[in-house]
Amino acid sequence: PDPVYIRLPRGHEPAFALAESVLGDGWARAGVIKDAGDDPDVTHGALIQTTVRRGAVGSGVMFKAGKGVGTVTKPGLPVAVGEPAINPVPREIIRLALSDIAPSPDVVVEISVPGGAEIALHTWNPRLVIIGGLSILGTSGIVVPYSCAAWIASIHRGVDVARATNLRHVAAATGRTSEEAVQRLYGLDPSALLDMGDFAGGLLKYIRHHPVERLTIAGGFAKLSKLAQ
Repeated sequence: PDPVYIRLPRGHEPAFALAESVLGDGWARAGVIKDAGDDPDVTHGALIQTTVRRGAVGSGVMFKAGKGVGTVTKPGLPVAVGEPAINPVPREIIRLALSDIAPSPDVVVEISVPGGAEIALHTWNPRLVIIGGLSILGTSGIVVPYSCAAWIASIHRGVDVARATNLRHVAAATGRTSEEAVQRLYGLDPSALLDMGDFAGGLLKYIRHHPVERLTIAGGFAKLSKLAQ
């Protein structure tokens, strides 16, 4: 299939090579391969499929989680509980693309990622209790290699979920060993663990305005000394 041009939120219109393009009776499906560039993203190379079907008259654009895409089960995320884990900006990009075809389309948009449930085990989704697969994320549609902003945004979402589910004690760790230690010490739920890494500032600045009752910072002596300096 010929490449397609997609309008992104900031006005860019990059071309995407279609990995598949199928037209059925009352439905159509297209797929692209996720290219994360130099970013060490576990979804690099994954097939992202979108199937569009006719919906009920007056229903507008509805979203559905296909195989490999998760469902939100806890409050605190940008998407409501019970909804497919497709974030607001991707939804808006899809609505914009559909509006170019029809002024007020009544369609069901189903997004699937073959193998997505397995890939999701290597993401924050199990802690955020997003069940069944990956989240469809994004704010600009452009990948920034090893994005510090993306990591900090993930920390913020962890805090949001902890607050929305009334967790009174959360722990932020610099690495895997310290995280396992603090979880054993306090018997914390996985949702209470924040993968802070080196981003202590990003965490503490957010908690200043989105407070939790108790925060534990966990790390080795050398790492914590380095962060303190």
